[in-house]
Amino acid sequence: MKVILKQDVRNLGKKNTMVNVNDGYARNFLIPKGLAVEASASAINEMTMRENAEKTKKEIEFANARKTADKIKGVTVNFYSKAGENGKLFGSITSKDIVEKLEKDYKIQVDKRKVVLPEAIKALGEYDVELKLYAGVSATLKVQVANQD
Repeated sequence: MKVILKQDVRNLGKKNTMVNVNDGYARNFLIPKGLAVEASASAINEMTMRENAEKTKKEIEFANARKTADKIKGVTVNFYSKAGENGKLFGSITSKDIVEKLEKDYKIQVDKRKVVLPEAIKALGEYDVELKLYAGVSATLKVQVANQD
């Protein structure tokens, strides 16, 4: 019997895939537990529609990530902060601060989890910060930290 899985089933298959199983396994376990539905024409059609919608969604997200990467190219975000004599800041600049400043100055929205910053910036200077916007799409942003007079 052919069934379409509604959830990942161990040793059988992933969600939204069609698999061939024994009739008893399908009728007594998979279907009553809500793990699968019988592969009727309407269920197969629904599965293909869902796959197409997901594919389109991923293409749109990829295109938006590329647009954002193009906007970020060549952008420099400036921070002015108080620092000690040796150039150490009296605080730190985090990925949240970078995202907020990017939004405020350039109207570019990026999730703070997309910023690759191993640790917070704690000294004056210029830094290259990588933004991983989507799988295979990344952009480099310049962050300049200057002393506040």
